[in-house]
Amino acid sequence: MNNTAKKVILTGATGLVGEGVLLECLTRPQIAEVLVVGRKACGKTHPKLKELLVPNFFGLNEIKSQLKGYDACFYCAGISSAGMHEQDYRYITYDTTLAFADTLLEINPNLAFCFISGSHTDSTERGRIMWARVKGKTENALAEMDFKTLYHFRPGFMKPTKGQQNVKGYYKVIGKMYGLFKWLLPNNVSTMQEVGQAMINSIAIGYPKQILEVSDIKQLAKH
Repeated sequence: MNNTAKKVILTGATGLVGEGVLLECLTRPQIAEVLVVGRKACGKTHPKLKELLVPNFFGLNEIKSQLKGYDACFYCAGISSAGMHEQDYRYITYDTTLAFADTLLEINPNLAFCFISGSHTDSTERGRIMWARVKGKTENALAEMDFKTLYHFRPGFMKPTKGQQNVKGYYKVIGKMYGLFKWLLPNNVSTMQEVGQAMINSIAIGYPKQILEVSDIKQLAKH
């Protein structure tokens, strides 16, 4: 176990998962610094927090120096596939993720990479569900890259952390009825706090599996 606090890059801070993971990073001693990279400001201030606004993840050459010297990336950026054509969803989920990961790995060769995927992701890339195939393709491509460590997190329904601003739709319902969902679907629900804790612990103490389902996320969060 490496007790040195980590410097991490985080994407997706204006979304549910990214914001939840960011809140955990700002309160946990295992994290020394968080660099939020995204198109829009996250709206938060903290002594640990730095922010780098970029128009997209394909044009990072001019700011490479600002991305250097980090131990890990928590890649939480993403979008719902609802109403999207597969080509458009793939561009955001697969092409953009791989471009960002490739740039970071080039300048941080000892990088740990944590990718937020999703429950029921299709590792075969051949299933009928479009988003699951694309997520599976992204997981598989990341696995071919030479990261120091790589973890795919597959959360299901998540209870938002108190104080989160980026909570929409049915996640507001889940937050209010978490006890019922936890009883009915114990292997498909977790708290956003558990997801953040598990991601932090993955780079602090490690985990024997590369793919973490909801049960793994809960177990790792306890350490």
